Formats: sequence, C-alpha cells, structure tokens
Amino acid sequence: MVISGTAASSGTEVTDIGSAAEGARESAKPRSATPRSPATRDLGMKVSLLFPDREVAEKYYLPLIYTACRTCYSELEPQDIFERATDGRVAEQKQQDLIRRVIESGHGSTIEHIVFTFAISGVTRTLSHQLVRHRAGVAFDQQSQRYLDYKKPSYMVPGTVSDAPPELRDRFVSEMDDSLSFYGELLEAGVPGEDARFVMPNATRTNLIMTANLRSLIHMSGLRLCTMAQWEIRRLFQLIRHEVFAVSPFMGSFLAPKCVPLGYCDEDRNRDEHCPIRPHKDTVLNAWAEKRAEAKRAGRELQTL
Repeated sequence: MVISGTAASSGTEVTDIGSAAEGARESAKPRSATPRSPATRDLGMKVSLLFPDREVAEKYYLPLIYTACRTCYSELEPQDIFERATDGRVAEQKQQDLIRRVIESGHGSTIEHIVFTFAISGVTRTLSHQLVRHRAGVAFDQQSQRYLDYKKPSYMVPGTVSDAPPELRDRFVSEMDDSLSFYGELLEAGVPGEDARFVMPNATRTNLIMTANLRSLIHMSGLRLCTMAQWEIRRLFQLIRHEVFAVSPFMGSFLAPKCVPLGYCDEDRNRDEHCPIRPHKDTVLNAWAEKRAEAKRAGRELQTL
C-alpha cells in the first residue's frame, strides 16, 4: 500500500482585524466555514460553530450571563433574575451594558457559564500542538494518528514555501509525499499505526472538536489574534471570531487582540511599533514619565503607588 499525500495550496494570511475589533459590530452573516477575502489565500481549513445557534445565543446566553452578574449584587433569587431577563422586563441593551462593564472590570467568572463548540478541520499538527496548550475552560477531542490508518493523508504548503523558488517548493512537496508514502509502506509491512505515524510531518492535516467557555475564548483570542502570533493559528481565530459574530455580534466583539482591552501592546517584539493597533507599553510609560516631569516642574506631584 503506497499512500500519496495531497497538498493544498495555502499561504500566510494577511487579513487582520485591526482596531475594528474594539467594540465592533458585524452584520450577521450566514454561518459558513470561511469568510471570503481576495487578500486571503485558501488555507484549506474550515471552522463551523456547532453550538449554540443564533436562537439559543439570543434567547439564553445573554440572559444567563446577565443573571450571573446580577446575582452577585441583587436580593432577588437567580431564578427571578433569569425570568425577568428572558421575558422582556429587562431590556437587551440594559443587559449588554451591565455585562460589558462587568467584563471590562475583570469579573470573568460571570462569562464562564456559557460555552461555544467548534468543528475544526484541515488544520495542521503544527497548529493543533499550539491550540491544545490552552487547558483552563476548554476541551478538545482530536483525530487520532494512533487508531486511524490514514488512507489518503493530506498536508498544507505554507505560502512562503509556495512563493519560494520553484525548485524549493517542488522539493517541499516531494519530501511531504515521500514521508506519507513511506508511512503507507510501514503500515503495509505490519508496523503499527502508532509507530508508523512517527514519520508524519508537522504539515499533516488534522481535525478536532473544541469547546470553550466565553472567558477562555476571550483569553485565547487575545493571544492568537495578536499579529505576533503564528499565521495559521491567527487565521483559525479569525474564523472562530467570524462564527461567534454570526450568532452574537455582542459576544463576538470581545474576541480581539489582547492589546485592545489593555489599551497598549506588551509584546517585546513590537517595541518598534511596526504593529500600530495600540502603542507599545514603553511608549505609554514614557508618556506618563513625561507627564509626571511636567507636573513636577509646575510644582505639582502626581500620586503613584
């Protein structure tokens, strides 16, 4: 049995959400795997939100978070709070305003009560190794390379390789094909799949299911939507954000690079501010130092801890 790998043309995506992530509202779009953009190559990855659908998100998710928020500061029983939120006695805008204030204050436990489940396919093992490092508030089930004998494994060709000189791209494809063909030969020779898989490259595609509560999803998006993140996982979270927006623009608006809620960038590699979404913290601290110096020259002292 000789197995040929299937290469899918792909590339380093260039679409970033930029400052539009801050408080943004996207019009609801049909739930599809991939938003189309002429600036983004087809990576072959697909993301679908399996749960919740828009009806569940609109009818229950907002009231559920609101109930968690109000329970902390209300004499009412949570059952009564939830009923008021779902029967229209508490306006949706009022619920959103409270939830936004609570999230921005860092009271994150209130948004751990709702979860989002995604089907993710066509991503590489390079990506999945990064993704499964997130553990708190998230669960994964991934296609097994031990129990599945791949009949036709496929892999991803990065855009930088696709754009490389033809001889280098051809060599990359040849190396991938040879590795996956050798995998098939090992299986044919009786080598167990759990051992034959050792020859499979990081470019091999995989599928998985991921469920995350909203607090974890915001945290993950903050790291993975950052322009310093690896391009493939950044693209994944752009698609995840797109899917969440489709069922709840309000909740989707919180999925943004970490610099958006922070107000500054804390990435060491962005000290030159080549990413302009937010100023680097050095710039902010220098501005504060200058403000203190100006106050001191004027005979005032700005208080600090």
